[in-house]
Amino acid sequence: MKLKLNAGIALAALISFTGCSQQSETTSTNADNSTASSQDVTTLRLSHFWPSTAAMQTEVLEPWAKQIEEDSNGRLVIELFPSATLSKPDTTYDSVVNGTVDIGAQVLGYINGRFQLTQIAELPGLANSGTQMSCMLQKLYDDGDISNEFEDTKPLFMIGAGPSVIHTVDNPIRTPDDLRGLRIRRPSTIAGDVIEMSGGSPVGLPVSDLYTSLQRVVIDGTSLPWSPTGDFKLTEISNTHTNIPIYSSALLMTMNKDKYNSLPDDLKKVIDDNSGTVMSTAVGEMFNREDDKFHDQAAAKGDIMVDIPDPLNDPAWGPILTQATQKYLDDVEATGLPAQEVYQKAQAASEFCQS
Repeated sequence: MKLKLNAGIALAALISFTGCSQQSETTSTNADNSTASSQDVTTLRLSHFWPSTAAMQTEVLEPWAKQIEEDSNGRLVIELFPSATLSKPDTTYDSVVNGTVDIGAQVLGYINGRFQLTQIAELPGLANSGTQMSCMLQKLYDDGDISNEFEDTKPLFMIGAGPSVIHTVDNPIRTPDDLRGLRIRRPSTIAGDVIEMSGGSPVGLPVSDLYTSLQRVVIDGTSLPWSPTGDFKLTEISNTHTNIPIYSSALLMTMNKDKYNSLPDDLKKVIDDNSGTVMSTAVGEMFNREDDKFHDQAAAKGDIMVDIPDPLNDPAWGPILTQATQKYLDDVEATGLPAQEVYQKAQAASEFCQS
């Protein structure tokens, strides 16, 4: 498929620019700015929550920023602020809207009720990989099915993480009954409904708080894809893992609208040329690699692995996942939004993007 070829080209370009990552909490590109005087340079501050050592920083954002700087002949410089040092994970989108930051990465589930149609793509059974989820989201955005939810910013590319995993400490989760009485971090409304319907207690926490929360037994486990589980060192504490996609996380990289509109047309084109489908899919492929890496590391150290390969048709999990899906769609429809219509579009996009 042409999409896969483009993603491979994008990844090759990204990796070719990747060097040793800087370990400070604020990093920026250092391309030769000799062609641009200091007054011609526009610096864009980008806020995200991943650690500075995460692949999202070193394999995606650093080379992406360098590419934009080179394409603009040094007139655009992107300064990276990892680890939520510039904006909190649950307020980054609003920080972009009000111009506190110029570009930001937002986990959409952290702002429940704000992006209800987009989060339909998170429903169980739609995505089985980061590439499929990223492709679905970008297609839904490009087709205009969810774009109205982001009109107050300039979206650059949609991001879809890999399928979720339930990570616990000494509590293997094989059936929904095994969640009964456990406090499980929920990343979004959808995952929270599944946990609650199974008898567990969903707890809302940003990913940056999970290590200490697991360590101090504030929670018993978390629902999270493999990539961030490894990025935030959660595999050091959790030792039982249930591979079941009760949700797939939707994210967004977006830019302040006024800042984008203030750029001359040639610099807008630089931003546009380094945005959209190719970047979205490239990020998805990075998540695929990271998911595989951290899964294999956990298995190699002897952690318990429980696989639920077809949860919607699983006799124990299927009814709960179906019920949670319908509940979410009904709740969104009740607000006057076309949830069922977008769900059908998401199903079609899932088939289109299947890898």
